[in-house]
Amino acid sequence: MGDGADAEPSPALVGARQAYLDHLAVERGLSQNTLTAYRRDLDRYVRFLTTRGRAEPAQVTESDVRAFVTSVRTGEDGSRPLAASSTARVVAAVHGWHRFCLLEGLSPSDPAGEVRPPSQPRRLPKAISTAEVEAVLEAAGTGEGPVPLRDRAVLELLYSTGARISEAVGLDVDDLSLEPGLGAARLWGKGGKERVVPVGSFARDAVEAYLVRARPALAAGGRGGPALFLNTRGARLSRQSAWAVLRQAARRSGIGRAEDVSPHTLRHSFATHLLAGGADVRVVQELLGHASVTTTQIYTQVTPDTLREVYVAAHPRALR
Repeated sequence: MGDGADAEPSPALVGARQAYLDHLAVERGLSQNTLTAYRRDLDRYVRFLTTRGRAEPAQVTESDVRAFVTSVRTGEDGSRPLAASSTARVVAAVHGWHRFCLLEGLSPSDPAGEVRPPSQPRRLPKAISTAEVEAVLEAAGTGEGPVPLRDRAVLELLYSTGARISEAVGLDVDDLSLEPGLGAARLWGKGGKERVVPVGSFARDAVEAYLVRARPALAAGGRGGPALFLNTRGARLSRQSAWAVLRQAARRSGIGRAEDVSPHTLRHSFATHLLAGGADVRVVQELLGHASVTTTQIYTQVTPDTLREVYVAAHPRALR
């Protein structure tokens, strides 16, 4: 670090950072979680620029940006080093901020324009088998009282719709239609984007059982709000609590890698199982709420085991 390691960021840098965050909140409609991540990343960047003697966006050079990316990966700035995937998120925040400064006349150029994040290994999303999903769902509904009915309904809905955990707990009762054969959920995705996805019969039955036999008892402890999924105090179930529901169910189910199962595992499994069953990738894209089909296409990668199985089954001279 240089002589500015303990210096406070200048009002110009702090003001430009806040103006960009306000722009993201008002003009782009980003979620609070995304805004919090951007604020954290840009706070780190502004502190780094201060150590290099920069007091306003117009003074920042491409060398500053590249040095920051290196420090993020190595922890040279005194903060925790980040993996390639997290570094890519930080670089995206820096790119956006500098483009904003250029458009707002706070800087004559974009010093981050040619800076790219470190390459990331392309990994297949983690998914579990249909048998493992069924074991987890069964485990979630074990026990007496309203909570197991709620837990089963939450996980059935997550797997049936491919919803993000925040989308599922954000549902209100009126966001769900449970007519036989026409079940659907209205989900609110990133940036407040709405999509309507089908709800399968197993999830519909689980949610109906919860609404009739469990939710009234849970609602009695609160103010009777519109939230679909309630905690034991009658308030909306939180993301953290829903995460805990899945974690406990995975442990009770006895499946392998139970500690690695997360709400995103059900989302990944939803997509993987649909594609394996012959669903078109663009349909899965719409169901997941992906802005680009490129994001969805990672699920279509073929594993070495699958290649081997198809080869053995299909090639006339694979086996003697």
